[in-house]
Amino acid sequence: MKKGSMFYKIFIPVLILGVGLVASFGGYIYLSTESSVIERVANSKQSYITQIKNNLEQKIQTIEYAFNTYSTTSSFSEVVKNPITEKDFQAYRNVNTQLNYIASMGPEGTEYTLISLDQKWRIVDGKLTHLTEEELKDLYDSYIGNRKQGLFWTKTAKGIRLVNTLPVFSNKKLAIALSDISLESLNRAIQTKEETSVLITNRQGELLYENASGGKLFRGSQLTQIAEAAGKQQDGMMTVETSDQHEVQLIFAKSTYNNWIYFTVLEQAEISDSLQTTRFGLIVMVLLLTLLVVVVAYGISIHFTKPIQKIKGSLPGNTHFSSKNEFEWIMSSIDTILTEKESLESLMEAEIPQLETQLILNLFRSRVSREELERKLPRLGYDLSGDRRFVTLLIQLDNYGKREPSDKDVLLLAINKIVEEVVEREQRMIPVILNDNTQATIVVFKGMDKEEIRKRVMDYAAELVKTVRDYLELSISIGISTTYGSLLESKEACEMGKQALRHRLNLGKESIIFYEEISMLVSGPVLLYYPSELEARLFDAIRLGDEEQVGVTFYQLLAEMMKKNKNSMNVEVTLIRFVNNLIQLEQLLGIEVLLTQDNHTLYHQILDTRNPEEIERLLVEQVIFPMVKSMKEKTNHQFRCLSEKIAAIVRSEYDQDLSLELIGERLHYNPNYLSSIFKKEHGTTFSEYLMGYRLEMAKKWLVESDMTIKDIAERLQYHNSQNFIRSFRKKENVTPGSYRKIKQGT
Repeated sequence: MKKGSMFYKIFIPVLILGVGLVASFGGYIYLSTESSVIERVANSKQSYITQIKNNLEQKIQTIEYAFNTYSTTSSFSEVVKNPITEKDFQAYRNVNTQLNYIASMGPEGTEYTLISLDQKWRIVDGKLTHLTEEELKDLYDSYIGNRKQGLFWTKTAKGIRLVNTLPVFSNKKLAIALSDISLESLNRAIQTKEETSVLITNRQGELLYENASGGKLFRGSQLTQIAEAAGKQQDGMMTVETSDQHEVQLIFAKSTYNNWIYFTVLEQAEISDSLQTTRFGLIVMVLLLTLLVVVVAYGISIHFTKPIQKIKGSLPGNTHFSSKNEFEWIMSSIDTILTEKESLESLMEAEIPQLETQLILNLFRSRVSREELERKLPRLGYDLSGDRRFVTLLIQLDNYGKREPSDKDVLLLAINKIVEEVVEREQRMIPVILNDNTQATIVVFKGMDKEEIRKRVMDYAAELVKTVRDYLELSISIGISTTYGSLLESKEACEMGKQALRHRLNLGKESIIFYEEISMLVSGPVLLYYPSELEARLFDAIRLGDEEQVGVTFYQLLAEMMKKNKNSMNVEVTLIRFVNNLIQLEQLLGIEVLLTQDNHTLYHQILDTRNPEEIERLLVEQVIFPMVKSMKEKTNHQFRCLSEKIAAIVRSEYDQDLSLELIGERLHYNPNYLSSIFKKEHGTTFSEYLMGYRLEMAKKWLVESDMTIKDIAERLQYHNSQNFIRSFRKKENVTPGSYRKIKQGT
């Protein structure tokens, strides 16, 4: 069936939009997956090169340790000071036995040499030779000379040589031990895959080892620069350029034992192989989604063009239609320190503040046993014997004053210091920063009844609020637990303080809240109140772009939420419901203020803000008024477009039966809504505008044509010519006939 132009006007935009969304979605998934794959392959490579480093270091350290140990024995001194000859079979056999023992611990295929500088002999591979003065001088120059180190490595034509001048702890060297590790032995120790490139350099950038896959990736000067850059950190990844101007990713690990740097190349082929299945899956998914988009676009187009097809079927046969989106590490370190507490007890005196802080934090997390608490409190200087009662104070910021949110940690530290000064040392345990938002203090009382404790806590809280306001120029709220008799109940007391602080939503800033006063609200029945009528009035004002009415109604709505929901959880629920309704309103109105990928941040901001004034400012500045402004602009544009459409219909169809009801059906709008828009834009009602335009056409026909007044009246949809004459005379103060005579007579 031949489709009309309206079908394609709907089908093509829907298709383009859908395909665009599918392509964007597919691209986003591919880029995210690619990044994840690269990170996974890089981590695997990092583990791989670290394993190579550890394996090779272990073998080299074994050789070094064996020679160092041997050099400290009495038999070593006897051997190297003995002028061994071919006849000294026993001494010769002892040296060979020792070298064979060392060889059994080191890498297979390593050649070991022991040289006596004192007696000028050398034993290598079981063979004894004697050194000339010239050979002895070369050995001194090469391996002892002005060197400060008695252990070092050099690169040879066949591999790597480990040089150990012995005895290791003596400035007077009696012997030199050489361990020549061949390339074959290195390859076995490193055990690389054939396609994996591995390079080893010293800290000066000199190449010590390069497997066959490594080729000649870098020139000497490049390796020096690469080693210098890699040596600044223990491990990592860097992008470098090879000798053939090709960029590659190098994964490296630096040895803390000998400062060798181990490199391997992150091959693009590895990443491509890992992404192959993903590519295939994405292609299939994109094709299926594209097909679905085509089907949906076709269905939508068919659905909305059905009325047109019905009209087409009812028209005469000859009518044609044109187709046309440090703290974790510190805590981990502290936990590690605590697990090793037995070995660190000798250091506790120097670490008392840190240990005290950690103990309080563990109390709040219920990680301390009764035995551990009884053992640690006396060591930290606390005497909590006798009848002691405790109260936990939690402090949170109501706002940041003139400071930025990034200063929150500094502000909490300042508040922590103020607590230390306001509450006497003997009246409290050490104050701590509980988390990113909260400061906590356990206050200690002895020999006081409940009322005395409450009064003293109230005095402390009021003094803290005043001091923070005076010195830091910001406001805080304080949540206070009930009294309790054991420090092991600190976690429950902390939760009480948190519950109390949640009620800042109802009480406002600088609140001092006792948990016992709000406990009935926390545990009582949940009576949720939502001001739906006020919300409806607010949404109507937003639709009309009425800023004044929006402001008045919003403040009433927010006040009702806070006043009639006594439970802070109810207030949070009503706020989230309100934001959800705002998003739904935006979807209906087609405006974009909240309709972004970061909508969740608004929820977090509202839930993290316990100050009603801050919540009010946040909703007004970031949500409500931007919506009003956007709606105002959109409404004005929409009103102009609709009123122009109505006027155009009048000008083209004035001689047909016209009414706002018919036009409303055609434009899919309520007639009353169209009437109010038309009057707002044109300053007159639709019927007055239609009658005025018809009378203008009547004046034109009276002058330029010979039509009778009756014909003119009928053509202008007047069912009675007398009605036409009355309307004409009311507007022009003369009858149509008189008007024709006057105009034709002139």
